[in-house]
Amino acid sequence: MQLVCLVDLEFDYINPYDSSSRINNVILPEFIIQGVLCLILLIARHWFMLLLALPHLYYNVNLYMTRQHLVDVTEIYNQLSWEKKKRFFKIGYLLVLFILSLFWLLWSIGDEYD
Repeated sequence: MQLVCLVDLEFDYINPYDSSSRINNVILPEFIIQGVLCLILLIARHWFMLLLALPHLYYNVNLYMTRQHLVDVTEIYNQLSWEKKKRFFKIGYLLVLFILSLFWLLWSIGDEYD
């Protein structure tokens, strides 16, 4: 959704205020979901997946602590390229984690039937 808002802003389908407010509304829930995911991986003792998910959690916590997690309405056009790159990297990182999770799940199910 964040990437769609940025692309819509780039092509002038949406104004900067609406785009930044939509993006800012989903950032905090995204951070909370990432924290809960890491907590579940910790409780379930999936150490490898936890180690892969911790850099993303650290990045999110660092952004939140330095108060750089929100998109600024007045600077969104200047930071549009950088914000899109961050979102693409984040999507790629989460896609790799998802694929590894699927392989891990299929591998663990296959071990149960052997």
